[in-house]
Amino acid sequence: MTTAVQEAEAEDRALGGPRRMLNEKQPLEIVQVGRITLHRMEKAGRFPRSTYISPNRRVWFEDEIVAWQNAVDEFNPNRGRGKGRRRCASS
Repeated sequence: MTTAVQEAEAEDRALGGPRRMLNEKQPLEIVQVGRITLHRMEKAGRFPRSTYISPNRRVWFEDEIVAWQNAVDEFNPNRGRGKGRRRCASS
């Protein structure tokens, strides 16, 4: 039954149907980072940008987050590991 729902949603998207919108709490549950971290990732271009649908209502599109998840490289040796883990230049 779940696959039928997923197929119907995919068909709606292909035909220009409605896209599922997620409020601020839902992407945080998917990505498992803090609110400020999510904001910083979005500002740096490392996470899909949100859209304001009213002056005080911000949403993300679920299909953009799924595409972002699929594009994330699990292991990238050149990826930074945080401020305290930068390699020092050898003298």
